[in-house]
Amino acid sequence: MGIKYGGFGIVSQVVILFLSIAVAVYGDLPPKIFDVTKYGAVANGKTDASQAFLRAWRDACRYYGRSRIWIPKGTYFVGSVTFEGPCNGPIAFLIKGTLKAPTNPQHFLSDTWLGFRYVDSLTVKGGGYLDGQGASAWKFNNCQTNPECRTLPATLRFDFLTNSKLSHIRSINSKNTHINIFACNYMEISNMRITAPSNSPNTDGIRIGSSNQISISDSVIQTGDDCIAMVSGSQNINITGVACGPGHGISVGSLGRNHEHEYVMNINIRNCTFFASDNGVRIKTWAPSLTSLASNITFQDIQMINVRNPIIIDQQYCPYSSCLEAESAVQIENVLFKNIWGTSSTKVALNMQCSGALPCKNVNLININLAYRGRRGHALAWCSHVLGSSSGQQNPSGCL
Repeated sequence: MGIKYGGFGIVSQVVILFLSIAVAVYGDLPPKIFDVTKYGAVANGKTDASQAFLRAWRDACRYYGRSRIWIPKGTYFVGSVTFEGPCNGPIAFLIKGTLKAPTNPQHFLSDTWLGFRYVDSLTVKGGGYLDGQGASAWKFNNCQTNPECRTLPATLRFDFLTNSKLSHIRSINSKNTHINIFACNYMEISNMRITAPSNSPNTDGIRIGSSNQISISDSVIQTGDDCIAMVSGSQNINITGVACGPGHGISVGSLGRNHEHEYVMNINIRNCTFFASDNGVRIKTWAPSLTSLASNITFQDIQMINVRNPIIIDQQYCPYSSCLEAESAVQIENVLFKNIWGTSSTKVALNMQCSGALPCKNVNLININLAYRGRRGHALAWCSHVLGSSSGQQNPSGCL
């Protein structure tokens, strides 16, 4: 009896140890599915599914192992919700259906429609749609003229995430920014389709701030503001294979209005195409501004198709009528424009207006070939307060 008891004890300990290890390395266990329809979500586009989504998140977040929140095909009405961690394991939010945002101002006057905060190893994907129903809100987006303007929600807001992924989602008609990324580290965004009318106000495609190691690839962005904007604190950002337009281009900035010591550094934009956008690649800083820095920025292998301002540095940025005449205190340095070609819809295809107080330093132009498609002569370059060099083909020429 003693031998059998001892053998059973050893076997039990081995089994427990094995299960403990399997649980510790979640990849060895199949993910658990949390279907929102089992929590009361109804796919009729009318019944508020917010609480059902939150209940499914609560249970998935508490689960020790890989969890998947499943949103089946169908149309779900969802109010403003924020899904918070930390969670006990990797968690996926799989959207197969269409989520529709509120159109009643009483239900959408906040800064977030769908938010995720304090989560590690989050995945959002599935091929579904996020319909912000922005036409119901754009008339309230009047902050340039109305100091009492109301806050409007970003379709997706990611705050304080690590090691996370967003892919294969279509965001349409956001009320404000489509995707806002703040204080995130190591995040991958790919195969996204982001659309809103060209005249929809402040509908940035992807806005990044105070974040590190963010990659964006293989996506189409057509919207009413910047396709991608990288503001204060954006570092180690890699953008490849993005098609932009209509929209205001891919922008570093605007910088210098606040967050004085949150520098923008190590930005790489490569293999992108711009279609009839207001701007192509742009760096913009406020004037007057706080002291700041934008450094080590590369724009390479870029095609412009009928773009209004293909290459632009604007250190006199101020969209308001009551702006003061002053120089920007943001230092721009170590910027490379390489292998940029295509057509400009205006004569000034290359426009770099840097600060008279802090001229742009080490700006390099390599193989620039931009043609003006109008009837009034060739493309022009306008540059001031720019220090750097040029090599290879330069069309338009005369800047450096």
